[in-house]
Amino acid sequence: MNEDKNVLTCHKIADGHGKGQLLYSKDPICFYLIDPKTGRVIEREHCLYGQSITDKILVFPYGKGSSVVQADGMYQLKLTGMGPAGMIVEHADTTLAASAIIFDIPVVNRMPADFYAAAEAGDLDGREAELNADAGKLTLL
Repeated sequence: MNEDKNVLTCHKIADGHGKGQLLYSKDPICFYLIDPKTGRVIEREHCLYGQSITDKILVFPYGKGSSVVQADGMYQLKLTGMGPAGMIVEHADTTLAASAIIFDIPVVNRMPADFYAAAEAGDLDGREAELNADAGKLTLL
């Protein structure tokens, strides 16, 4: 990953700080298909079906769904306090980026390739991490 395997550099999309467990999804995420009362993924075919994203640092390829659906899903999660602590997205679209900025969710991309490989292999799931989007750093705790 880099000289200090616990501190990784990344690119800021939406500023802020977040701390929580890493949660990897191989599937894109539609925030409208996350129950705002529980923070659990309700999309039956999704790899995270039944799991909570609340206070997690989500690692996923990209967002899916229309701009209205994505923004409303994030808004509902923000209202109930069931949203993620932060997001690491491989391919951020303008809807995801704009919604994260509006709802104060730190988002980064451009992580080292071996980070994504370790996440995909399941080596990082449940690992505590601190995301400092302002500084462009993810610290594995």
